[in-house]
Amino acid sequence: MNHLFVDNLTVIDFAYLDHDRGLVGESWIVDIVLAGELDEQGMVFDFGSVKRTIKQVIDERVDHRLVVPADRAGAQLREHGDRVELEWPVADGSVITHGSPVEAVLPLPGERVVPSAVSKLLQDELRAVLPGNVTGIEVNLREEVIEGPYYHYVHGLKKHLGNCQRIAHGHRSRIQIQRNGARDQALERAWAKRWQDIYVGTEEDVTARFVEDDVSYLTFAYEANQGEFSLTLPANRVCLIDTDTTVELLAAYLADACKQQFPNDDIQVKAFEGVGKGAIALR
Repeated sequence: MNHLFVDNLTVIDFAYLDHDRGLVGESWIVDIVLAGELDEQGMVFDFGSVKRTIKQVIDERVDHRLVVPADRAGAQLREHGDRVELEWPVADGSVITHGSPVEAVLPLPGERVVPSAVSKLLQDELRAVLPGNVTGIEVNLREEVIEGPYYHYVHGLKKHLGNCQRIAHGHRSRIQIQRNGARDQALERAWAKRWQDIYVGTEEDVTARFVEDDVSYLTFAYEANQGEFSLTLPANRVCLIDTDTTVELLAAYLADACKQQFPNDDIQVKAFEGVGKGAIALR
């Protein structure tokens, strides 16, 4: 038996629903191991095909989707033609609701979203597209090792031409803040705590504000190229900003807030969007 591996094949940026944490943004690095007999080229599978074929399956099935544990008690997931509506009860008594085209949501067997369940789903999907000489597939999902503060955030980019337009996709992201050329770890920790499991929403996308069972809610909704999207969240799980929520504008938002706190200092914010990419803002 021969084995072929590709580490860091891609990064899955997505969001999922959790009983305790609510709506969570996540980024998982993907490593692949394939086992099988050598083909006529003396290969298990051509590296170029690995990157093209496997990445396409991963992007279509999980990346930039909202992953919902299908067996969670009390959760309601209803499909109506090409749309899906869901209600998700959170442990604190609040409820999260979401509506979108069906391709923006991935129901996952189980009561919680864990890497092993997503790996199994992807392995099952890949068996259908890999050649017959490939007899073993391992999809290993892991978080980036981050030394320093980080946060999980979810957002939607209605103007995006790709899958970022989906109203609930997210990232696990580090943050680096410098004041006068030196890292300010206290500021980094403060923002990581403030944006722990946060939804960063755009003010112009708010379509309703209401109180139900003593919980204040915000509803976001917009129409994008892929269709109509809506999301209702407890207000205490939202950071509302005046602009869109691209990483460039989030870096600017953070830099402006730090500059307001320290008006006489030079500020640099390096805000990450998942793994290995992001934006820098100077003030």
